[in-house]
Amino acid sequence: MEIKHISKDQLAVQQVFAQEDRVLLRERFGRTPRALVKSFGCAQNVNDGEKLMGMLKEMGCTFTDSVEEADIALYNTCAIRENAEQKVFGIIGQATHQKAGRKEMLIGLCGCMAQQEHIAEKIKKSFPGVDMVFGTHVVHTLPEIIHEVLMPEGKKRRRVFDIPECDGVIAEGLPTVREDSVRAGLPIMYGCNNFCTYCVVPLVRGRERSRRSADILAEAKDLIAKGYKEITLLGTNVNSYGKDLEDDLSFPQLLEAVGNLPGDFWVRFMTSHPRDCTKELIDVIARTPKVCNHIHLPVQSGSDRILKEMNRHYTREQYLSIIDYAKKTIPDVTFTSDIIVGFPGETYEEFGETLSLIQEVGYSSLFTFIFSPRVGTRAAEMDDPVPAAEKSRWFNELLETQKACGMTFYEREEGKTLKVLCEGYGKTKNGILSEDQASEGKSVLMGRTERGMVVDFAGDPSLIGQFVDVTITRAANWALAGKLAKPSAE
Repeated sequence: MEIKHISKDQLAVQQVFAQEDRVLLRERFGRTPRALVKSFGCAQNVNDGEKLMGMLKEMGCTFTDSVEEADIALYNTCAIRENAEQKVFGIIGQATHQKAGRKEMLIGLCGCMAQQEHIAEKIKKSFPGVDMVFGTHVVHTLPEIIHEVLMPEGKKRRRVFDIPECDGVIAEGLPTVREDSVRAGLPIMYGCNNFCTYCVVPLVRGRERSRRSADILAEAKDLIAKGYKEITLLGTNVNSYGKDLEDDLSFPQLLEAVGNLPGDFWVRFMTSHPRDCTKELIDVIARTPKVCNHIHLPVQSGSDRILKEMNRHYTREQYLSIIDYAKKTIPDVTFTSDIIVGFPGETYEEFGETLSLIQEVGYSSLFTFIFSPRVGTRAAEMDDPVPAAEKSRWFNELLETQKACGMTFYEREEGKTLKVLCEGYGKTKNGILSEDQASEGKSVLMGRTERGMVVDFAGDPSLIGQFVDVTITRAANWALAGKLAKPSAE
């Protein structure tokens, strides 16, 4: 497949639209417009949302987190599960309610949901307040899309629906507004060729297409220069990176090249497909200090029959051989994974094989889901005899199994002093800190270790964005608590 790169001339046209939109938007609202961009789903979607914000900034917008304050509300959506879609429909309903009192407000739906024709049709018929619906392949044309919306057909309001079917494009150099000043996602490729029977990603994001390594390394250097302490290389299957390029790097070579750039930072990557996870990749992780000793390796099921039905192209034995090699090669390596419960036709005995695999691997944490049929996938047409209530019972059993594994895993860290990247404030009032630590009058901060473990500790907010040493005092089945030791000597 020939990769379609958006040319500099095409992007220059979008910049002209952006400057015209700057004037038109200010005229429409009578002031500097406020934009809300809400991204759902994966890290790739978050990165797309940051690019949408970058283009909106070029149009003169400031940003808000409140739909009540927003003049422009863009919802960048995920199509992986039905629950995510239903949540978006509810949120769009709230936004259109806001628009009822502010006719000039603009509402847009984009991302993976929008790329599906049946979703676009539902929005067209059931949500007349939505002004623009555009898919994953035209994100870079946001200035033009907004320009079309702002140019009415006489007295008739114009709505724009742009969801072209294609194998996808690559647009380099889009403006970006990053919400996180500590961690940054860096896409290295887009799309997917695997066509797992349950997954809609190839249908909404197109076929695999890799960015040139020179562009990736240039962006990584820029992020390091701006002070980012953690860079995550992004792709639906990063292990396939470079297979569609001639005379360029493989993924292990790219990972090592980024990890060997000068600066004080960590490198992570996601997501890694077991079929393409090689010993070469594991060797690179082992010998490259800045590459984190953590591998997210989605297994989905522990049953060979179910894996075959899922079109995953590996067996339980092959998966475990990767785990075994990594444990022997990388000191203290940790694993996280994705699990689907209740795939069509799965029996309780086959589900039990997944439980035993979880116990054998010893994951630090899991992302767990009950099977959700997706329009257009093969699994959506499969016979699915197990009732939803039974799947829910299996799901709860899975959570209890991982809870016990997680507790065993995290308890081993008590008493150790670990290097932690302080990301920000704790997610809850006191996190899992004990009362004596939380009462010291300091802020509850949160960070992650190289191996991906969440750590709460008390400290001064000036530590956010720094590597610090934390002595672990307590473990939960999902996180750690500790006391600040001293800033890392590195």
